[in-house]
Amino acid sequence: MPKGKKARTMRGRGDFYDYSLLAVVIILICFGLVMLYSASAYEAATSSISDDMFYFRRQAVFDVLAVVLAIIISNLKKADYHFAIRIAPAVYVAALLLMAMVRYSPLGRSAGGARRWLYLGVQFQPSEIAKIAVILSTAYLILRIGKNMGTVKAFLVLIGFGAVQAFGAFYLTDNLSTGIIIMGICFFMVFLASPNTRRYLILFLGIAAAVALGLFAINRTFSSSSNFRLRRILVWLHPEKYLASGGYQVMQGLYAIGSGGLFGKGLGNSTQKLSTIPEAQNDMIFSIICEELGLFGAIIVLILFAYLLYRLFFIAQNAPDLYGTLIVSGVFIHIALQVILNICVVLNLIPTTGVTLPFVSYGGTSVIFLMIEIGLSLNVARQIRFQDEPGREGAENEYPISERNSAKWQ
Repeated sequence: MPKGKKARTMRGRGDFYDYSLLAVVIILICFGLVMLYSASAYEAATSSISDDMFYFRRQAVFDVLAVVLAIIISNLKKADYHFAIRIAPAVYVAALLLMAMVRYSPLGRSAGGARRWLYLGVQFQPSEIAKIAVILSTAYLILRIGKNMGTVKAFLVLIGFGAVQAFGAFYLTDNLSTGIIIMGICFFMVFLASPNTRRYLILFLGIAAAVALGLFAINRTFSSSSNFRLRRILVWLHPEKYLASGGYQVMQGLYAIGSGGLFGKGLGNSTQKLSTIPEAQNDMIFSIICEELGLFGAIIVLILFAYLLYRLFFIAQNAPDLYGTLIVSGVFIHIALQVILNICVVLNLIPTTGVTLPFVSYGGTSVIFLMIEIGLSLNVARQIRFQDEPGREGAENEYPISERNSAKWQ
């Protein structure tokens, strides 16, 4: 190899840091802070808190800590993302133990009628740890199973491990929506890693058909119910009929979306947030975005999330090994599911589930653990190597390639 060409090749190699992913996440966080203040200022000022900056200030602190934590994780070199292989079983067990403490220990805390929080010096939701646990443990098990991924036994083992975490979230912390997300993460990760996708498609269609039949039966059989989950389904099917018993928030959210029009009423000019939509800064913040910024603002938010998912897809596709691909794929699935479920709830396309909008809704636990996942994804991205564009002397452009596919481009 000529000396000059060798020097150019060596100069073209180096760590890849996905600044685009970090930038879009920070943009979403900053946008979320603006919308959170707009959605929560009136309620905070007129309640016993008497401080319009209360929710904004708390969320800003958590956001800063989360971004710093993600940057630290992304820059770990000696203990890169492969350290997660060693800690995956411990994280899995720890998530179950912490969720059990919510239900069976005095350290569990209740809010809004649900016991989902744990107080260990700081208050947090252990079910958020379960989402990371299922990503790491599913990736770990897929590596251990290896060539036997196509067997029924492998499928049952992997789905079983995910189901344990999902049931823990549902039973131990009374959080069905998190259980659904956990099972979704596990199912789609196994689907991506399996050489035989037919059984997963059949299973998925079977579940969809069972859900549809169940909803039809509920609609025909029940006119009312004391079970709050059945009542949520009835409210979803007939929000106007159950306006006084659960449909109020849904209807007000739809009014907010409809009144926003194309460009909205203007930032800060929402009327539905004036105690009409309770705690609008949480699950229903997307309705306030639509009311104040209109369809245009909603599309911008969706474009930002689409670009975030594209960057995660890019990293997963170019990761240096299967474990990196699986971790980033799990993060992709988690964020995609949460965005889809939140927006579908706000639009009343599915029953109310209590899923927050990632990086935008109020919640310290959620943003910290989401940013841990982003930090892991950035760490995977740092292992992607660069190679000079072929066929051009002194080429300035560089392309990321994975170490598993380091052959020269033709």
